[in-house]
Amino acid sequence: MNLEEYFQRIGFDGSHDKPDLATLKLIHKKHILSIPFENLSIHCGERITQDLEVIFNKIVRSGRGGWCLENNSLFGWVLRQMGYDTVTLSSRVFQSTINEFGLDDTHLINKVVIDGKAYITDVSFGVSSQMREPLELVSGMDQPQAAGVFCLIDKGDMWVLEKTGRKPEVINPEFAESSLVSRKVTKQIYCFTMVPREADHFFEANHKLQTDPTSLFTCKSICSLQTPTGFRALIGCTYSEVTYKPEEGVDVLDMKDIPDDEMEPLLRERFSLTLQNKLQPVNKKAWYTL
Repeated sequence: MNLEEYFQRIGFDGSHDKPDLATLKLIHKKHILSIPFENLSIHCGERITQDLEVIFNKIVRSGRGGWCLENNSLFGWVLRQMGYDTVTLSSRVFQSTINEFGLDDTHLINKVVIDGKAYITDVSFGVSSQMREPLELVSGMDQPQAAGVFCLIDKGDMWVLEKTGRKPEVINPEFAESSLVSRKVTKQIYCFTMVPREADHFFEANHKLQTDPTSLFTCKSICSLQTPTGFRALIGCTYSEVTYKPEEGVDVLDMKDIPDDEMEPLLRERFSLTLQNKLQPVNKKAWYTL
């Protein structure tokens, strides 16, 4: 594993001799524009591991994406190699079906301290909840980004990440009532504490998320990649291109179903992904929206 291979993967050719905020913002943005948030391994009969070398080979050398336990683990390694003061944190994702945060620590994020200020980095949440740049760890401060206005709130026993976005405008009438379309402008994304975590903290979650039949990730095959103007997503057989239009106060959603024989070409052309094994798309009922 080496940094140069990672930098080539995300298209970064700038200076990295100084672990400063500007460089952190740049590699964070390039990561999310280059590497998809995806769980397709589960639906290709493959096992997802937390072994860092396996993750590096998959994402960097094989051109794949990954979910948070892969992407953010890799990103944390990159930050430490670059000399950043970095610790891994765990978080619990908000579940709209129960209107509460999940019970388990299933999402991995990183905290970085630069010149005495703390920032949260997260390169692997995907779709419209994906931050493009690190968020400064200041309670109640609005932090506008492409997807909307993010805000971190200190609740005393935990921190909560919220986002206020825009109304969805679905241009395809047949998808106007799709369960993938979120109609909540403001939503909670996840909560977390400042307790540092090691990789073994996530071992049980890593197993459960890819084997439990009630898990979001066994119920839905997901691939999401950020673009300069929004993001692309393939959920089951439904492909969406989302364009952010903040000047009009809307996100424009262009959605369509993809036939099986067009699935692999779509992944290659729109996500730069080539799968080694056959994908079995899944889109069962579960809490998940674009």
